[in-house]
Amino acid sequence: MHKERAEEGVDPFLLVGRIRKPHGIRGELSVWLETDRPDAVFHAGRTLLLGDDAGVTEGATLVVERSRPFKDGVLIKVEGHSTLTEALEALRGRSLYIRSSDAAPLAEDEVFYHQLIGISVVAKGETVGTVREVFEGSAAADLLVVRRPGAKDLLIPFVREMIRRIDVTGRVLEIDPPEGLLDL
Repeated sequence: MHKERAEEGVDPFLLVGRIRKPHGIRGELSVWLETDRPDAVFHAGRTLLLGDDAGVTEGATLVVERSRPFKDGVLIKVEGHSTLTEALEALRGRSLYIRSSDAAPLAEDEVFYHQLIGISVVAKGETVGTVREVFEGSAAADLLVVRRPGAKDLLIPFVREMIRRIDVTGRVLEIDPPEGLLDL
């Protein structure tokens, strides 16, 4: 799944990577991946939008000339930069985005995290609350932060075993929580 910064009801930009630093003297950038589909994102000709950590894009773009796997990320060569320059150095720490409408189609059982923000969480026919945020958890599971009326936010593991149904259009996420989880 792509991670993204989103506002409810907006076709958001998907966060796909963060520029760590320029790499070498040939104009490449070392990028930390924020997508599980790097080949679909960092291919030749792809336009990437520059932004900040808050999900705000500024209109500036980079066009990927080529990419290759590197350590725990990718190295990308962008058009217009053939050597290490101050302009490339200034990109250090910047976030890279694509429009969600430009992303590869999702499989039948996949959702973008932005589709979960604001969705109602229901267990056994009762509304538990609404998803406020999605946290990247351990390798075991990401976590849904569920805002509950009159109670503290609840963290719910976003795991296949607990999710009964997701209706993105109807804005309902039905869960089958283990005994005691909703009492926290």
